[in-house]
Amino acid sequence: MINVLLVEDHELYRMGLSMLLEKADGITLCAEAADGADGIKKARELNPDVILMDIGLPNIDGIEATGRIKDFNPDVKILIFTSRDSDNDVFEAFKAGADGYIMKGATPEQTISAIKSVYEGIGWIDPAIARLVFSNLQRPEKQIISTPEIKKSTNSYGLTERELDVLELMVEGLSNPQIADKLVITRATAKAHVHSILQKLCVSSRTQATVTAMKEGLV
Repeated sequence: MINVLLVEDHELYRMGLSMLLEKADGITLCAEAADGADGIKKARELNPDVILMDIGLPNIDGIEATGRIKDFNPDVKILIFTSRDSDNDVFEAFKAGADGYIMKGATPEQTISAIKSVYEGIGWIDPAIARLVFSNLQRPEKQIISTPEIKKSTNSYGLTERELDVLELMVEGLSNPQIADKLVITRATAKAHVHSILQKLCVSSRTQATVTAMKEGLV
């Protein structure tokens, strides 16, 4: 079972999400919080697997709450669930350590899928947000990147060619087993490559690696 902490100040949204989570297979709603301070307190007390976090919270906003929670529990998965889609909110959320970002207009199926994905260590970015990330981070020179030689010129992180291949598949949203199948390598090797990539990019999650890869023109 995936234990989920819901942090949402809007009562109707919180009620709707509570009903959705209570009916979902494989998910247990362990607690709710209506502001950032209470969300931090309950995250410390209950140690949930996933936190569904709004941004516009009273007292402490969701981005600051995400950073504080990640400071004392870096392993917890935090999925931002919000109506805000500005590039600043998106990047600040990932910078704070968020593992995924989904809009409140998402379907119930998408919401449940996002929760399960971040729990499994697979970053989730709402399709609308993905387009925003690409449009804001895409550099002019990326338009002409078409050869390994040019790609390597943008790689200042010491990534090997194989790691660049793995990183590209990570950006596409593939899991470690899928990456292994795609590149015809063992799952252990795929996992080792992903671990090395996270270390070299100085990030703690696949989602942050994806954002860094797009920002730096690595894929």
